[in-house]
Amino acid sequence: TLEPKWQAFWEERELFRTEDRSTKPKYYVLDMFPYPSGAGLHVGHPEGYTATDVLARWKRMCGFNVLHPMGWDAFGLPAERAAVRDGIHPAIITKRNIDNFRRQIKRLGFSYDWSREIDTSAPDYYRWTQWIFLKLHERGLAYRAEIPVNWCPAQGTVLANEEVKDGKYVETGDPVERRLMKQWMLRITAYAERLLADLDDVDWPEAVKAMQREWIGRSEGAEITFRVRDRDASFTVFTTRPDTLFGATFCTLAPEHPLVTEITTPERRADVEAYVAAAAKKSDRERAGSEEKRATGVFTGAYATHPLSGAPIPIWTADYVLMGYGHGAVMAVPAHDERDHRFATVYGLPIATVVRPAGGGPAPIPFTDDGVACASGAFDGLPSAECRRATVAELARRGVGAAKVTYRLRDWLFSRQRYWGEPFPVVIGADGEAVPLPEGALPVELPPLDDFRPAPDGRPPLARAREWLEARDPRNGGPAERETNTMPQWAGSCWYYLRYLDPRNTLAPWDAAKEAYWMPVDLYVGGVEHAVLHLLYARFWHKVLFDCGLVSTKEPFRKLFNQGMILAYSYQDAAGKYYAPEAAENVDLQAGAATAKGTGAPLKVQIEKMSKSRLNVVNPDDVVAEYGADSLRLYELFMGPLDAVKPWQTNGVEGVYRFLQRAHRLAVDAESDAPSPALKDVAPSEDLEKLLHRTVAKVTKDLENLSFNTAISALMILTNELLPMTERPKAAVERFTLLLAPFAPHLAEEMWRTLGHADSLAYAPWPTFDPAKLVDATVELPVCVNGKVKERIEAPKDADQATVE
Repeated sequence: TLEPKWQAFWEERELFRTEDRSTKPKYYVLDMFPYPSGAGLHVGHPEGYTATDVLARWKRMCGFNVLHPMGWDAFGLPAERAAVRDGIHPAIITKRNIDNFRRQIKRLGFSYDWSREIDTSAPDYYRWTQWIFLKLHERGLAYRAEIPVNWCPAQGTVLANEEVKDGKYVETGDPVERRLMKQWMLRITAYAERLLADLDDVDWPEAVKAMQREWIGRSEGAEITFRVRDRDASFTVFTTRPDTLFGATFCTLAPEHPLVTEITTPERRADVEAYVAAAAKKSDRERAGSEEKRATGVFTGAYATHPLSGAPIPIWTADYVLMGYGHGAVMAVPAHDERDHRFATVYGLPIATVVRPAGGGPAPIPFTDDGVACASGAFDGLPSAECRRATVAELARRGVGAAKVTYRLRDWLFSRQRYWGEPFPVVIGADGEAVPLPEGALPVELPPLDDFRPAPDGRPPLARAREWLEARDPRNGGPAERETNTMPQWAGSCWYYLRYLDPRNTLAPWDAAKEAYWMPVDLYVGGVEHAVLHLLYARFWHKVLFDCGLVSTKEPFRKLFNQGMILAYSYQDAAGKYYAPEAAENVDLQAGAATAKGTGAPLKVQIEKMSKSRLNVVNPDDVVAEYGADSLRLYELFMGPLDAVKPWQTNGVEGVYRFLQRAHRLAVDAESDAPSPALKDVAPSEDLEKLLHRTVAKVTKDLENLSFNTAISALMILTNELLPMTERPKAAVERFTLLLAPFAPHLAEEMWRTLGHADSLAYAPWPTFDPAKLVDATVELPVCVNGKVKERIEAPKDADQATVE
C-alpha cells in the first residue's frame, strides 16, 4: 500500500523533473530504451533500469543535476507482423504495448523524468530522424546503389543475413534468393578510421571495444591488379601479404563478380552457371562460414597473368569470396593461407612455398607466420616485412599495384521493404533521380494503410498508398513519386539520447546550449547484444553531427556498462515438452532433475533464457504483487555482480523482503505503524559510530563501482547491528535510511516521514564519512604455540614488538 502512495507523491510534485540549466554539476545516466513488445516486461528487463535508477537517486542526493529519461524504440518488424496477423494497425498495437510497458515500469518506482518521454514512431520524433537523414545526404553519406541482397519473394522484402539459413527465411521457411536491388546505403566506411581511433577515448568494456575493432577490421596491405589472358579485362585483389605474391597459384572470384560471366569459357559455362545459381540462394553469413566446411568452387576455364612473373594463373569462382568484401576477388596462396590450402587440397591445385621460417628448418604447410622470402625471384632472402615493402614498390613501378589500407566494415544497407518505419524524405523524379525534400516538407508522415503486405507488383507496402505516392519534384515542380522503402529500426535509436535533451522543441531537434550542457552521456547501461551494431551506428551518426557543428562532443557515450543476463530454470521432459515450475516436484537444482506432478515423468532442469515457449517467464507484476517493488529492485541487484549472468529464483526474493521488513522496524513500530519506541535522541556509541562511517564509505565506494550487491550486504550488516538495540540512536537510523533510499526508495520515504521529516528525501544530502573513523585504534593478534592458536590479545595498532611481548 505504501508504494503506490509514494509513487503518486513523486508524480504529483514532478519530483524528478530535470532542470535544463543548473549551476550544479550534471549527470546524464541513460538506459538502452526498450522495444515495446506485446509480451511486456519479464524480470530480466528491469535489472539495468534498477541499476541506473539507484545511481540517479544517489547522484541527486550528492548534489548533481540528473537527467534520467525513458522512451520507446517503437518502429520495427514485430509490430508489423502482429498487425498482419491480428488485423490491427501497428500504431494501435504499438500504443497498447507502450502503455503496458509504462505501467509496469512506473510500478517499480523508477525516478524517470516522464516529461521527456519519447516514441520513435511519433511524427514529431521521426521528423528529426528524417532531418538527420537529409544532413547525411547533403554530405554525400546517403546514396542509392544496386547491391546483392537476400530477397524473399513470399514476404516481398529484403532480409538481413541473420534471417537466412540454408537458403530459407528462418521465421517462415520461405525460399530466399540473391538479387541485385537498388537500395539506400549510408557511407559509414568514410568514418572507419575515426570510429576505430576514438575507441581509445571512451571508458567502455574492453570486450566491447574488441568487438567493434574486429567489426571495423582495419587491414594494411596492397591492392594488386591481375590481367585476364587473351581478354581486355582485369580484376583487383586486396592482400595483407603481398610478400607471398610469388606463391599465388590460382585466383578466385565471387560468383556475383561481373567478370565471371564474361570470362567463362564455353565448355565450362554450364557448370559455372549452375554453381552461381546455387550460390545465389545462400546468405553472406552461410557463405563466409563455408571456409570452415568443405570448400566448394568451379574453374571458369580462364587464366590471369601473374603481375610479376608473367605465369598463367587459373581463375576459379567460389562462394566463400563475397562481392561485398574487398573487390570480390582473392589471390590464393595455399602454402601460406589455411582457407586457400583447404581449397587447393580439395581440387588438387599447386601449392608453392615462398616463405620459410626465419630460424631455418622446413616450413609447415600452411605456414602463415612471417619469415624469410624464398622462391620469390629478386626478393629471396628478404625478411617478410621488408619483402612486403619491396614487392609493393615493384608493383607500383609497373603500375599494377599500390599500398592500401582497407576495412572489413561495409557501407550500411539502410532500406527496408516494410510499412512500419520512417519514410525517406526524398522523391524519385521523372528522370529516376532521388531528390531530397526541403526541410519545410518534414515530417513525411506514414500514410494510413489497412493492408501492410507488399503491393501486387512486388513493391513495398507504401506503394499501396496511391494518393500519398504522388508528389512534386522540388527541382522543377514536375511529377514525382515518393520513395516507398522505409528506414530500418536502427534509425530512431541512432540519436534518441539527443532528443531527450529537448524533446518538445518544434524548431530544432535539440537546443545547442542544452546539448553543450548535457553531453556526453555520462553512463550508458544496456545489454552486450548491442555491442556492435547499435553502438557503432550511433557513434557514426554522432560523428557526422559533430562534423556538421550540431553536437559538441566527438563521442556520445563516455562510459558504457553491460549488465548480465538474468536466466531462468526450465523444466523439460524426454519428449521435449516444457512444464511450468509449479508443475514440477522433487526438484534438485544441483542434479538438474525433477519429476512432473501427477505423472512422475522425469524432467530435465536447465538454466535458459526466459521464453514463453519454455514456460519460464517471470512477470514482474506478479513479484511486485506479492513482495513489493522495493523487494524486486533489491533482489535484482543482490543476485550477484551487475555484469554477471545469473539465474532467477523467486524464492530468493523472500530473503530481501525479510531484510526490508527488519529495516522498516528500525523506524516504525510493527504493531502500530507509529515511530518505534526504541528510537532515542541519544548519541551513537563509539563502536556504532565507526560502523556507521564504515558503512557510508563502503556503500559510497560500491555505488561508484556499480557493485550493488556488496553495498546491500553492508546495509544488511548495519541493520543487524541496529535492530536489537533497546535504545536506538535516531541519528543512526536516519543515516541508514538515506543509504537505503536509492535501493528501496518507497520504504525509505516512509521511514523518513516516520522519523519526523516533512519533505521527501530524494534530494536530502548523502551521508559523509570521516576517513579517520575507518581506522581501528587496536588490532587483534593471535598467540600461537606449535602452530596452533592458543589465545587472542588486543594491542594498540602502532605498538612495537616490546609492547606486544
